[in-house]
Amino acid sequence: MSRGSLFFHADFRRLWAGDTASQFGVFVGTTAVPLLAAVTLAATPFEMGLLTAAETLAFLLIGLPAGVWVDRMRRRQVMLTADFTRAALLLSVPVAWWAGVLTLAQLLVVVLFVGIATVFFDIAYQSYLPSLVGREHLLEGNAKLQAVQSTAQIAGPGAAGVLVQLVTAANTVLVTGFGFLTSALCLLRIRTPEPTPEHDGHARLLPQIAEGLRFVFSDKPLRAIVGTTATANFFGGAFMAVQVLFLTRTVGLPPVAVGVLMAFGGAGGILGALCSGAVTRRLGQSRAIWLVPLVTVPGHLLIPLAAPDWRLGLAGFGLVAGGFGIIVYNVAQVSYRQAICPDRLLGRMNASVRFVVWGTLPLGGLLGGGLGEGLGLRGAMWVAVAGEAASVLWVVCSPLRKMRDLPTEAKSGSAAA
Repeated sequence: MSRGSLFFHADFRRLWAGDTASQFGVFVGTTAVPLLAAVTLAATPFEMGLLTAAETLAFLLIGLPAGVWVDRMRRRQVMLTADFTRAALLLSVPVAWWAGVLTLAQLLVVVLFVGIATVFFDIAYQSYLPSLVGREHLLEGNAKLQAVQSTAQIAGPGAAGVLVQLVTAANTVLVTGFGFLTSALCLLRIRTPEPTPEHDGHARLLPQIAEGLRFVFSDKPLRAIVGTTATANFFGGAFMAVQVLFLTRTVGLPPVAVGVLMAFGGAGGILGALCSGAVTRRLGQSRAIWLVPLVTVPGHLLIPLAAPDWRLGLAGFGLVAGGFGIIVYNVAQVSYRQAICPDRLLGRMNASVRFVVWGTLPLGGLLGGGLGEGLGLRGAMWVAVAGEAASVLWVVCSPLRKMRDLPTEAKSGSAAA
């Protein structure tokens, strides 16, 4: 292993360890919270749609100004504050359950404010990595962090299913809270000095927001990437709103089996993270962004075929294929975004992208809840996965299809050429 590898970068290892704890908590919560709502609180499909919407509504509410604020602050401090906030909010859920006062309304409020903290953490996190490891290590760093995310996606749902079966869903939410606390403790140990933010303290908010949006939407490859991710997340929000109800009520799986099946997507993600560097070198970064998801994401069309027999295998294969393609795509496109953006604009660039691509999730969640009521759970799943498969058309029909590699150096000026 080369001494230039990030394995030998002490502070990256601390970030990596913290991310491992945080991601494990996230994916335990991704399974435990919907199970808590569906099984313990007897939520309807529409209420599950509201829950999915509340989780990501913050990206629409504060996504754009958050980017400006992150660019004005030290990003590690933003991440620490977000981690401690999320831990406190989530730990309130089992406390309320123990007191016998937990309601769906409290759960909606908790996930809404956890989402607000997540907005700040995610924008700061993607903006912090280039200053921590250098732009030349972005592909390696993002691949390692995506590998962690995919590992957690396997272990988290499976562990959540077992824990929900053993100790109830409310108590399982404790794991998510402790994951964020562990992440904060790891971030506290990072010693690499962070550059002082470059900003004009008297600059107005709206012009700074506009500068970030101009950077994103004046770059044709980045514009196509945003279109694909936003569309995939819109239908992914619909998918998330009904998947637990579909697996528990239509397919008839117990919580343990739900966790195991949902972990298949993480297995594909781990494979994608491990192979992303080789795939990108072999195909080129541009083809990794459009060709890989074109071939793999339609595997999700197998998921609505799930039934309590051999057809569960088809659904599992679809989750593996989709997970592989999504992670290869994410490593390539996030590395491209970080590489071409000047440091002073990183927060606003990431916020602009996330405002659009994550802002579609709550809308998709509401769509999924409505479709679940109107078409039934299996019908809603078909609409969701068909939309996910079609989302890749943005990048397929863009200039990316005629390119092999993309620029890897930061552009000058306030907007992309």
